Amino acid sequence: MEKKDVRAQIERIGIVPVIRAVSAKEARFAAEAVCEGGIPIVEITMTVPGALEVIAELVKEMPEVLIGAGTVLDKTMARKCADAGAQFLVTPGFDAPTVKMAKKLRLLIMAGALTPTEVLAAWKSGADFVKVFPCGNLGGASYLKALKGPLPQVPLVPTGGVNLETAADYLRAGAAALGVGGELVLKEALTTRKAELIRGMAARFVELVKETRSRAAA
Repeated sequence: MEKKDVRAQIERIGIVPVIRAVSAKEARFAAEAVCEGGIPIVEITMTVPGALEVIAELVKEMPEVLIGAGTVLDKTMARKCADAGAQFLVTPGFDAPTVKMAKKLRLLIMAGALTPTEVLAAWKSGADFVKVFPCGNLGGASYLKALKGPLPQVPLVPTGGVNLETAADYLRAGAAALGVGGELVLKEALTTRKAELIRGMAARFVELVKETRSRAAA
């Protein structure tokens, strides 16, 4: 999938599920459940044991799903993720060499940032999206709206503090998409292997995004 198509899918779905798990098996379980719930996008963080192998397996077994790599800390890790088949990269903070590597690899990158200075630096470096993390700790949707005021051209993806109660507010504040972790990939569901809980949450997030956008367009 070309980078422009990856971007289009992230914008269309509006949700990037962040999968953190204690094992490769748990991560695969979560990815399958999220997709069954209606979100054909997953971000496997590099904190997952055997993350690169998980990405490679998912890319092979689930070709209809957009598989990305999260918590990418440097350019070396970015290349390894690309070699594993990752179709997009996500960083927790802004690292210019990593963004440069992503551009060289022709991979979409969502660079992490928090302050206006960092957001602007990430955008100017060539990031496709800027992940505002941890957004919830700095005021949530109101903080995102404040950033969008002087930076309307920057596609922001709030992560950290996004749940069913705050998601609509983030979208109304101008979020291009939402990064959702534990509020979607429930820890309880992972430990008890209750896929229906994750499927249900995914479906609710999908419906919320559609409904919020529909009301905004009316």
